[in-house]
Amino acid sequence: MEAMYLLKHPGVQKKILAGGTGPLPHFPPGTKVVFHFQTLLDDFERTVIDDSRLVGRPAEIFVGKMFKMEVWETLLTSMRVGEVAEFWCDAVHTGLYPIVSKGMRLIAQGKDPLEGQRHMCGMGNLFHYHSTGFPELDELMRTPQALIFIMELLQVGDPLSYQRESWMMEKDEKLRMVPILHSHGNALVKRGEFQEAASRYKEAVLLLKTVQSREMPGDMDYINLARMIIPLELNYCQCMLEMHEYYEVIEHTNELLDKHRDCVKGYYKRAKAHAAVWNDREARRDFNMVAHLDPTLASLVHRELRAFSERLKEKYWKEKEAYWNKLDIKDGANEEGPFGKADEEDGAETENAGKRKEDIKGDKTEGKDWQQMLRLVMLLQDEGNFLVKEKHFEEASGKFREAIDYVDFLQNKQVNDGHEDWDSLEKVRLPLTLNLSQCMLELKQYQQVVQLTDKLLEHHQGHFKAVYQRARAHAALCNEEEARRDLAAVEKQEPTFKSFVRQELKKLGENVRSMHAHQNKTYWDATQEKWGTRKGCHKDERLQGSKDQAGDDDDNVVDPPADNGGLEEERHDQATDGESSEISIK
Repeated sequence: MEAMYLLKHPGVQKKILAGGTGPLPHFPPGTKVVFHFQTLLDDFERTVIDDSRLVGRPAEIFVGKMFKMEVWETLLTSMRVGEVAEFWCDAVHTGLYPIVSKGMRLIAQGKDPLEGQRHMCGMGNLFHYHSTGFPELDELMRTPQALIFIMELLQVGDPLSYQRESWMMEKDEKLRMVPILHSHGNALVKRGEFQEAASRYKEAVLLLKTVQSREMPGDMDYINLARMIIPLELNYCQCMLEMHEYYEVIEHTNELLDKHRDCVKGYYKRAKAHAAVWNDREARRDFNMVAHLDPTLASLVHRELRAFSERLKEKYWKEKEAYWNKLDIKDGANEEGPFGKADEEDGAETENAGKRKEDIKGDKTEGKDWQQMLRLVMLLQDEGNFLVKEKHFEEASGKFREAIDYVDFLQNKQVNDGHEDWDSLEKVRLPLTLNLSQCMLELKQYQQVVQLTDKLLEHHQGHFKAVYQRARAHAALCNEEEARRDLAAVEKQEPTFKSFVRQELKKLGENVRSMHAHQNKTYWDATQEKWGTRKGCHKDERLQGSKDQAGDDDDNVVDPPADNGGLEEERHDQATDGESSEISIK
């Protein structure tokens, strides 16, 4: 048959190579079209670029779903089933063919056609990467030209004859599918099929988010769609919890709680996930938030926290036992000597074991390399932190001291002062010393706190926590001047701590007054101890001057005593006799 132009489509010629069967099909939107195609250059050799038969699978498109090669819909809807036709298309219709061809080639290779692309249009990705990865397609991109397509229409599917994917559905269809998927997911959960149920919930969420993306944020429709997403997301997270996919739960609940901060179930599921992966702080924070948002769940939260604490203890002791057993085995292997065996004489093994334990106690660093010591430091720090949470401050301080001993040994024996490793070890020492100082505060060993913080501040001048701990220790020791100096430094560094500083100053005043009352000291005694006798001497001079000016009125003047002690005794006697303790001077 001779070539002819298709009506209303300039730049397209059609030649029928083999006639089809039956009438011309009807192609409503969503119709599935299955076909084979062959792409040729419009040159003398008619070079073949693509051939779907060589791939072994036909191509498919859906009518009205914005396929990149719009002209293909026009070509295929002009054919009957079984028809083979040749189409010549001008360059105006073939500009996007390299993109389409690249995607189909990657799909044929079993690859994702979108892999490695950024979030932009197809042309934008091509310009970004400067190449499709196929030389013949790159040539078509540089010089757009007319192409020849030989197509065979294999099948035309009714829009309702197959399961439509979400991107093919209209808004109403997506909204109708959501409750169906929700009910299917609930039924699968009851049967314990959590993987399939999670896929149903996820599909429903994607449908709602697709519809929501077309709405204006803040509009009522947008808000209602967000509310519909919440139970589906929570059900999906519950399935992930049952499947032990805890990090998936944390990721989804984080996204959910960023938008809905009052979602109690979201906090509860995230708390369960954090507890399962031993995130202690995050789990306790979320459990406490659940109790804060819904006080009726306080008993449930209490049970969960108690169970979580028990699991933490079990984990702690198991890890401790396993780690120390490994160290004992390694130490034992090192001490066996070059022959790998110890003496087997009667009683020798027991005596050697006892000596070995004494040697370990005497020198903790013996038989350990620096890497092993660093691991021990980290382990001891974790043990100390755990004991602090359990309020076992005496045992925790022992762990921190032992860890500091290892750091001291490494700094003094293994590295030089000023070396990069020395600075790294100093950063390890800092939290250990602060934690030990805090334990000493809890144990009321205030003088040790002052010593620890003084030594720490030699290398970390003005460190906020160290200064604050030293201020509390000085306040407890009634070192008023030092405590006020450190508290002033704390308030200067962190003005938000002003209320805490005021509380500490109030405690300092109470401590000082209690100490003076215990020592039976009056305010004048305390002032004399604080400021010395110099001010008392000035007062005596003023008293003497007033006496000289008084003239002959000696009878009404009380001579000041020779020293302040006598004055204080006289005032004390007058006060105890019930008379006025005021001394009138004229």
